Amino acid sequence: MDISYILNELGEEREHYFNAIAPPIIQTSNFKFNTVEEFRNALDDEFQGNLYSRGFNPTIDILRKKLAALDGAEDALVFGSGIAAISIPVLSLLAQGDEVVCVENPYSWTIKLFKDLLPKFGVKTTFVNGSDTSAIENAITLKTKLIYLESPNTFSFEVQDLEAIAKLAKAKGIITMIDNSYCSPLYQQPIQYGIDLVAQSATKYLAGHSDVVAGVVTGKKELIKKIFEKEYMNIGASMAPQNAWLLLRSLRTLPIRLERITANANKVIAYLQQHPKVEKVLHPFSANNQQLALAKKQMKACGGLFSMVIKDTSLEKIESFCNNLKHILMAVSWGGYESLIIPACAGISKADFDSNNPRHVLIRIYIGLEEPEYIIRDLEGALKLV
Repeated sequence: MDISYILNELGEEREHYFNAIAPPIIQTSNFKFNTVEEFRNALDDEFQGNLYSRGFNPTIDILRKKLAALDGAEDALVFGSGIAAISIPVLSLLAQGDEVVCVENPYSWTIKLFKDLLPKFGVKTTFVNGSDTSAIENAITLKTKLIYLESPNTFSFEVQDLEAIAKLAKAKGIITMIDNSYCSPLYQQPIQYGIDLVAQSATKYLAGHSDVVAGVVTGKKELIKKIFEKEYMNIGASMAPQNAWLLLRSLRTLPIRLERITANANKVIAYLQQHPKVEKVLHPFSANNQQLALAKKQMKACGGLFSMVIKDTSLEKIESFCNNLKHILMAVSWGGYESLIIPACAGISKADFDSNNPRHVLIRIYIGLEEPEYIIRDLEGALKLV
């Protein structure tokens, strides 16, 4: 399906809303029925239509169709946040006594889901080095029901062999799920490699304007319906129609935003890689990345997110560098128009910081839509003070 058709036409039945070019925000909590039989059918299977906007809504339906098509999936559910798009499907798939194999160091709230929340319900998680498919295979037991991936990782950028892991999982009847927030559907389509469920923080590239918090999961209609009918409806982490409309607006410009962001990031990375005060840059497409061939097999490009390590890894110097940036904003997330920075040390108490720990000294940078020379000048000024 052509991406221009998906972004500009799919699901948009304009004759139903006065031939307006932009779809309307259907701001309603519920929907009326003409007969008891119609009402009965809707109550019996809410997945098939609009009953109450905690479930589906016409504005949200347009968005679901586009997001499913972008991923090459049969269907999609949208959520009020990215972690809801991870947590609710996981809760739907697992029962007491089940086990999960998860890659090391996923998104922080994903860690809390597997380490803190799921054990309350008798679900065990084993964390492994996902770059080694044999480590995943060795961690599987008869109780394993889910393999959870994040490729690339969004701080240290390890990738997993999606095709090999999907084949392994299918042979054992295990569901696979991935957080694809780093790549977006434009740069990686895990379903093509056999992954069952693809989650994303739609807050990132899909929304792209730092004004929406949202999530999406895509996959086969049977799995999506299973998630919808119980945990999705029961927990109620649905998306508001206003946010669905903002996402529809943002999708129109997704390809050109990602193209510009990627080009900007590549220029900034090239500058940092040759800087005498920079020890290394972590990026899936870096020439010195041992997983470069796999990354290029699975991904079309990398977007704007990477990490760096400065040569002086003392806490004082890392903080000095970050504190002296004038235009790159210190904040969480990525994918918007603005460039951002997160030092890993911000999430570590000063007493626990270890300058010899490779993860403690990482500085994550996201490059947005500004002129790359503007961002490079900012980095140069801060690096001079290190």
